[in-house]
Amino acid sequence: MLTDREVLSTFNMLRNEHLDVRTVTLGISLFDCATHDFDVFAYKVRAKISRYASRLVETCNDVADKYGIPVVNKRISVSPIGVVGASFSRDEMVKACRVLDEAAKNAGVDFLGGFGALVEKGMTPGERNLIDSLPEALACTDRICSSINVASSRSGINMDAVALMGQRILDVAEATRDRDGIGCAKLVVFANIPQDVPFMAGAYLGVGEPDVVINVGVSGPGVVKKAIDRAMAAGESGGITLGEVAEVIKRTAYKVTRVGEIIGKEVADRLGIPFGVADLSLAPTPAVGDSVGEIFQSVGLSSIGAPGSTAVLAMLNDAVKKGGAFASSHVGGLSGAFIPVSEDSSIEAATRSGALSLEKLEAMTSVCSVGLDMIAIPGDTPASTISGMIADEMAIGMINSKTTAVRIIPVPGKGVGDTACFGGLLGEASIIPVPGGDASRFISLGGRIPAPIHSLKN
Repeated sequence: MLTDREVLSTFNMLRNEHLDVRTVTLGISLFDCATHDFDVFAYKVRAKISRYASRLVETCNDVADKYGIPVVNKRISVSPIGVVGASFSRDEMVKACRVLDEAAKNAGVDFLGGFGALVEKGMTPGERNLIDSLPEALACTDRICSSINVASSRSGINMDAVALMGQRILDVAEATRDRDGIGCAKLVVFANIPQDVPFMAGAYLGVGEPDVVINVGVSGPGVVKKAIDRAMAAGESGGITLGEVAEVIKRTAYKVTRVGEIIGKEVADRLGIPFGVADLSLAPTPAVGDSVGEIFQSVGLSSIGAPGSTAVLAMLNDAVKKGGAFASSHVGGLSGAFIPVSEDSSIEAATRSGALSLEKLEAMTSVCSVGLDMIAIPGDTPASTISGMIADEMAIGMINSKTTAVRIIPVPGKGVGDTACFGGLLGEASIIPVPGGDASRFISLGGRIPAPIHSLKN
């Protein structure tokens, strides 16, 4: 039972600290829709998504109203289409993307994830066709997100896929030139992608998952910041240590995760669907007061990017996981802290001022939950440079047995210092320089970088 003080604390989180459930994501397996006949595939996909998702938005809104806690996004994740549509041509992959987009619109959800492929060890013809279809597919749809896993700690890094994705990212940006390359905001390249992540653009439903499942993504960076601010103010006379700050973060993460799991389980019960996991990642928005970057200032740094930033992020990530793990019976997805540049007003301001560089962002990804995320770079960046950045990030994930990812946006026709505007939760970003040097010969070698020795564990 909650005490009166805890109830009042939760009300304050809702009113003043941007507490919400960031996403309820309905996972739907499409493996039973697989067929060589595209028309039959399209019919089965539409029917299955409609059967399970038709009441998702309505149910989320009803549960949100009951508890007074907003559910910001309602989403769908599906089985990787690179596997489900293994027999499809490039043009059929584009058509499949349109079918999924239509189904997402009919269900009223914000995004549908799963138009992706798992190619960490090699690539089938169908997966190659899906990757080749990405520029047209993401340009002609509104709600589809794609994730391509090119590396894992057990398989190594598929450098052929890395080289291909460097070029495809440029192609997707060019196909959405009129919108500052926004197609790249819906495309992410992963190492060690989780099978149950509810957050976009990485969401998909893995091979070992149920036929249908509800996963919830909770957030609350504003809640964490306010809790730290209160603790710092209370400790000014007697002093407060970083160990005590970590304890504050852990306790706050516990409260936020409990809220998310309650919402997720009730939505699942009302829909008659199993509940899967709570992903307790701190996912910011462009709104002031809902920023991960502001947490760095609360613990005494001038801004994110200042010396000490990687240490703060490590502490934050660990404390969030510890608090959330105690609060939820099933923690999954990414679970930790995100640092998406355009989606966080404080992080974006730090990159614009020069306090936070791409190299520092890469260093910080070694201790956070994802990677180089929502970073705008010059539109004339060579494909080999983008592939090199992907390879570096994949190496961090592979060696450290953690999830890392790259979601960068080469903005056509714009250069360093210009601003790219994406709108909504995607925000805007000042275009920052990429590292110098030429990676083209290295990328052209291809092949597969072997996995580290711990890949032999079983």
